[in-house]
Amino acid sequence: MAIKYGIAPSCWGVDDVNNPHLPKWTTVLDEAAESGFKGIELGPYGYISLNIPVVKEAFESRGLTLTAGTIFDDLVSASNYDNLIDQAHKICDFIRQMPEADVLPKQKFRAPVLTVMDYFHAERSVTAGHPDRAPRLEKDDWNRMMQTIRDISKVAESYGIRAVIHPHAGGYIEFEDEIEQFVQDVSYDYCGLVLDTGHIYYAGGDPSSVLIHYQDRLDYVHFKDVNQEVYDEMMKIEIDFFDACGKGAMCPIGAGALNYPEIRKTLDDIGYEGWVTIEQEKDPRNVATSLEDVKASYRFVQTLG
Repeated sequence: MAIKYGIAPSCWGVDDVNNPHLPKWTTVLDEAAESGFKGIELGPYGYISLNIPVVKEAFESRGLTLTAGTIFDDLVSASNYDNLIDQAHKICDFIRQMPEADVLPKQKFRAPVLTVMDYFHAERSVTAGHPDRAPRLEKDDWNRMMQTIRDISKVAESYGIRAVIHPHAGGYIEFEDEIEQFVQDVSYDYCGLVLDTGHIYYAGGDPSSVLIHYQDRLDYVHFKDVNQEVYDEMMKIEIDFFDACGKGAMCPIGAGALNYPEIRKTLDDIGYEGWVTIEQEKDPRNVATSLEDVKASYRFVQTLG
């Protein structure tokens, strides 16, 4: 099966647009292209310039394709609903003006897609990776989040864009029982899943098993690797998920605990075709190592085919 590998700005520590330590977006595009990648995600809205002609030229001159836009925000709070819907409109209007990527024969939806993640909550972020200790949402809060996801997905559909939901460490859709409840509550007619191998592993799951289980809902894939030694230490203490990433919990693809030859075979076995985006969450103050890391990830995934 055909896989196209892309990269995400999170490999340069770009998760929060308000972080004062973020590298220039043009530097991220330069280093993504230098590393060999042909696709890249938008990152948090407002990080990359909102001037469409400027961004188109920046992508085209580097041979890059936009693979996804991202909503990474609080999906739970009722007070944040209007902000989320506004973001959905703005991001989808932006990414629909970017050139569409080619579609592989068995690819379900054309890129760019809209990736939707619940941003970490303080009480959940310090229990990331601990399904036995993490607080869970009350039914009314969960149901409201599900309706918000449906509404965001309908906005995306109105722009001709597919919404995909990303279970994420530190958010309220992280563990396997929460993913299962999500797929029971929100029809595939609304949105699909983007499964992140590293987040599955961090949450105590087996990436290949989860990919197989949700193959009918799988629209997009993220690859991430976990430094087992750091991860084991992080699981012994109470620490915010992104602080754990800052300590090196995530590493270049192929350098960590995940069995990527097996995962790649799993994608072949379930017939997945399309983009796989590489991520390595880190503190942007450690951005000096990003180019070396993404080059290492690119070299490794090329060996997978």
